[in-house]
Order: sequence, then structure tokens, then C-alpha cells
Amino acid sequence: QVQLVESGGGLVQAGGSLRLSCAPSGRTFSSYGMGWFRQAPGKEREFVAGISWTGDTYYGDSVKGRFTISRDNAKNTMYLQMNSLKPEDTAVYYCARAARQYYSGTSYLPHEYAAWGQGTQVTVSS
Repeated sequence: QVQLVESGGGLVQAGGSLRLSCAPSGRTFSSYGMGWFRQAPGKEREFVAGISWTGDTYYGDSVKGRFTISRDNAKNTMYLQMNSLKPEDTAVYYCARAARQYYSGTSYLPHEYAAWGQGTQVTVSS
């Protein structure tokens, strides 16, 4: 079954903005770190952004200064605000929930996440 659901993907021109949302279906959302990954055709899955259960954020080098990850525990929703989009940002974006509860460190690798969404396509035209 789908454990997380992403939304907000679409087609945008270079320099534009897009906000992705992620709605986990599991319980105890607030006790897990969350993350965003992306995968372009023929490429490895790439870490985009992460947020710990305590709210600490961290980013992949390619998106630093342009993307912002956030979470609203009251709404049980996680977001990725994407600004200054580039064609290189074109990919399928995946929402993921970390495997460990109450972990305050960073999680950069896919195997550190146990639940995934189906992915949402982001296409940036130039």
C-alpha cells in the first residue's frame, strides 16, 4: 500500500517556483525524520532535502539556497518549496519517511528511509 502521497508536481518555466506536499499515511509522523529525493531518467536517486523529527534541515549541494524543506506536524504534512528552478531540477520527486524514530542526525541515503511515496513529476522548461 502507498504509505506517503506526494502532490504539487507539474511543468514550470526556468526561474519559476513550485511547492510539493507530502502526506504520510502512517501514525506518529512527528517522531520521524522526513526527506525528499529525486530521480531523473538514467540517473541515480539523489538526495534533495531532509528534516529531522526535531525540525533541523539539511540539503543536497545542488539545491542549497533554492529549496526549502519544512514540516507542519499539526497538519501531518511535509513540504518542499522549490524556487529558482532550473532545467536540471527536472526529475521525479519522492517523499520519504525515515526508518528510525527520534533520530536527530542526518539521513542522506535511500536505505535510511523505510516508507516512500509514488513520486511526482517536476519538469522545468527552458
